[in-house]
Amino acid sequence: MDVLLHTCCAPCSIHCVDKLEELNNTPTLYWYNPNIHPYIEYENRKKALEEYSKLMGITSIFDGDYGLREFTKNVISNLDNRCEDYCYRSRLEKTAKYASENGYSAFGTTLLISPYQKHDIIKSICEEMAEKYNINFIYVDFRKGFREGQASAKELGLYMQKYCGCIFSEEERGKKS
Repeated sequence: MDVLLHTCCAPCSIHCVDKLEELNNTPTLYWYNPNIHPYIEYENRKKALEEYSKLMGITSIFDGDYGLREFTKNVISNLDNRCEDYCYRSRLEKTAKYASENGYSAFGTTLLISPYQKHDIIKSICEEMAEKYNINFIYVDFRKGFREGQASAKELGLYMQKYCGCIFSEEERGKKS
């Protein structure tokens, strides 16, 4: 099955790609992440995904531009619920729509690998988008492979981020350390 895999970063993609291929799927990586800030972080993650894609011979699509203004405009009034109200939803909707319009059999997301993300909310949004765009959502709980994927990324020398992506998650990480 041809799967359009929304991809937040190269390290999170590694195990997801391996698992999808093991399940007889052909993933195409789909980069759409207007939530990642600041600009240097956005570029570092994008370049790492480009490097990983070339290294592994995986087709990748890079959609969208750096989205600081659009992102902040949409989350500023409700920062505590930004992930589910805008961040997840906007990226997953764009992925499902693209998959539907471009002949993919299904879509999925690397967000389902992180033990730090809101797994049930992500799954629910994906199911909603699958119905809205009449496309299959391939659900795999990738979390068991999180550490393995991170280790592989280090071995490959790929850029490893220290926070989810948005400037507010970076602030939260900084307060915890």
